[in-house]
Amino acid sequence: MAIVIDQELCNGCKRCITVCPYGGVELREGKAVLTDRCTACGACIEVCKVEAIRSDIKEREIPDFSEYQGVWVFAEQQDGVLNRVTFELLGLGQGLAKELDQELSAVLLGHEVTHLVEELEEFGARTIYLAQHKHLTQYQTNPYAKVLSGIVSEHKPNIFLIGATTIGRDLAPRVSMRLNLGLTADCTELTIDPKDGSLLQTRPAFGGNVMATIKTPYSRPQMATVRPGVMEAKRKDNTGQSKVVEKKVKLLEKERLTEILEVVREKKPGVNLCDAAVIVAGGRGVGSKEGLKCIYSLAEALEGEVAGTRMVIEEGWLPAERQVGQTGQTVRPELYIACGISGAIQHRAGMLGSRYVIAINNDERAPIFEVADWGIVGNLHEIVPSLASALRERKAG
Repeated sequence: MAIVIDQELCNGCKRCITVCPYGGVELREGKAVLTDRCTACGACIEVCKVEAIRSDIKEREIPDFSEYQGVWVFAEQQDGVLNRVTFELLGLGQGLAKELDQELSAVLLGHEVTHLVEELEEFGARTIYLAQHKHLTQYQTNPYAKVLSGIVSEHKPNIFLIGATTIGRDLAPRVSMRLNLGLTADCTELTIDPKDGSLLQTRPAFGGNVMATIKTPYSRPQMATVRPGVMEAKRKDNTGQSKVVEKKVKLLEKERLTEILEVVREKKPGVNLCDAAVIVAGGRGVGSKEGLKCIYSLAEALEGEVAGTRMVIEEGWLPAERQVGQTGQTVRPELYIACGISGAIQHRAGMLGSRYVIAINNDERAPIFEVADWGIVGNLHEIVPSLASALRERKAG
């Protein structure tokens, strides 16, 4: 048993029972005893005033990670075009690298993608690791995971960041498994612990009701995926100062496992929400799919995009790619207009990066007003059409 309770010293104060999150301690005949639900977390040891609870668990020694240096970003590209999240991660990486006094690097995989190096330089990458092969033309899990894990294993970065895109969510766990590393997914904030320089990785937990901060002190590199739209892309005049390290790639035909014969892309109307400057979003208060007409009207008057909450998507009033929130997209528009949205924490997690927020709701106590720059209390089906009409008249004038 890792934790023991000295029955002679125990005074039955119940502090250990109160603090145990697992129900691992109970009182029997006035004395605390351990149950089979004890996880040896040690919470009870800290609160015992009479030192009746002890442990023979030795604190795990943190290895020497001095050879692991640098902040790395996976430069995701498709058809020779970098994904926006790459620039956002480089913007974040600039701050992390500066605080650690380490170098910011990018790793780029593909075929005939040398022209992307200059863009990576503009956003702060001092070293670009470039791996090119015909089997890397289109993203495929096995070839990308093999090549990327090989480069990471050879050069030993301290921190490795990947965008939480469709590709990133598939690739990151494969790489972490190959390297026997931990991985924190869907982070919304990354900072450096001033005590030991570890990466503090914050992400929503328990359905978005709490924010959990995670450390990985016993392995390197520290890996995390970051949600698109959460961080700010920052250009940095770095052109001509970077170096390119070209990596030789050896991939056998059989290692592809699958062969892509054709790519058919669905034509989607409008702009990607992550790139939109203005977003008009509807929630439960719109009432029906018909009720979204006024939302579309206001978005058109503002030359913006339409979005919705999870409830709106589940009702089928808008397609899934239009959802904003913890389980949808994270956006950073100049203007976000929330119409009939109560403002649950899960939705706020997806739009708090907006520069300005306008809330329209008939409930003056709705949580959305707590984060809004301007609030309008009233019926959205009266207010929104009036706003759209006034904007059109102003444009016409």
